[in-house]
Amino acid sequence: MLPLHEAEGTATRRRIEPLTPFPVVALRVLIVDDEASVRKVMAVVLAQLGHLCRTVAGGEAALRILETEQIDVVISDLQMPGMSGMELLSKVRQLYPQLAFLVVTGVDDIRVGIQAMRQGADDYIVKPFQVDPNVVSGSLTRALQKKRLELEVENYRYHLEELVAEQTQQLREALRQIECSYDHTLEALGAAIDLRDSPTAGHSRRVFLYSIEIAKGVGGLEKEMRNIAMGAWLHDIGKLAIPDAILLKPGPLTHEERQIMQRHAQIGYDLVKGIPFLTDAAEIIFAHHERCDGSGYPRGLKTDDITVGARIFAVADTFDAMTSDRPYCRALPLESSRKVIQSGAGKQYDAQVARVFLTIPDETWNRIRTETAAIQTSGFATTSDMQALSKLIKSQG
Repeated sequence: MLPLHEAEGTATRRRIEPLTPFPVVALRVLIVDDEASVRKVMAVVLAQLGHLCRTVAGGEAALRILETEQIDVVISDLQMPGMSGMELLSKVRQLYPQLAFLVVTGVDDIRVGIQAMRQGADDYIVKPFQVDPNVVSGSLTRALQKKRLELEVENYRYHLEELVAEQTQQLREALRQIECSYDHTLEALGAAIDLRDSPTAGHSRRVFLYSIEIAKGVGGLEKEMRNIAMGAWLHDIGKLAIPDAILLKPGPLTHEERQIMQRHAQIGYDLVKGIPFLTDAAEIIFAHHERCDGSGYPRGLKTDDITVGARIFAVADTFDAMTSDRPYCRALPLESSRKVIQSGAGKQYDAQVARVFLTIPDETWNRIRTETAAIQTSGFATTSDMQALSKLIKSQG
């Protein structure tokens, strides 16, 4: 406990019962005034209210007290030699924002007192004092209520920030789990496609990885990378609705059979367009057989109307088709396939995409083919591929 008011070095122990109905809460009050008589009167009034006081003659001394002792309320004159009351207020607000601060001002300086409140004071007391504890008690009560509300607001804000941070982390974890669930769903769909069309085993994974390599080379597509990957992964999902007699036919298709086969782009688009996280990928599925000169299907689109993801996929898909064994034709060497892409640049294939494709070394394509063959005999894309893609996108973001 702090000692009772020391009036000019002598402890004042006289205790007078409060004259008001205000509850007695022993506050530790620091009185700052360069006039000894003012300090003494204020200390006596506060003693009547049951509070414990320390008195000092200036701002510098007040700051030294605050460094070493626990204080609840500072009552300071505004006009003092050396550090003024306004300067002390600024220091206290900066160093001890939890303290209640009252200023003492003359009748002619009430505007100054109001200005002090605007700058952080909690209330003011007018001198010369009416030796009435009710006046001082009322000012103290208002100041403490104001300070209590400020602290409650600050505490609420602090805990609100904690709550927001916690809920944000929970949301991130939930989104991570949803993303993981999506990846498992896509893995199953990719497996179903490749198992349905067993002669093209591994095709989904290869064109998925080919498309990513080309997109990385094109550059500036970090935000599109995942959509390109998912579109490439699921590009043939519409083939699930194509009859086996056509899908697995070992020889060339008739005109009628080719028309039925070509429906898989529309069927695939219709299957996934209503799935929120596949909406953009659906556009790639729809346009993956379009060609820049308008010779593709199902809509005969030209370059500017074909999404960049579909333009990238067209090169990846053509390259994989040429370099893979099919029931009706043997795989071409990589060099021969490159020449086909080169000759179609600016015609069937986007010129920039083709140019980027041609700069990628054969070692990259061979590595992807080898890894795909080693995963399992069906070789379809796995969840780990999508997780690796997610890391890639984050590192490039």
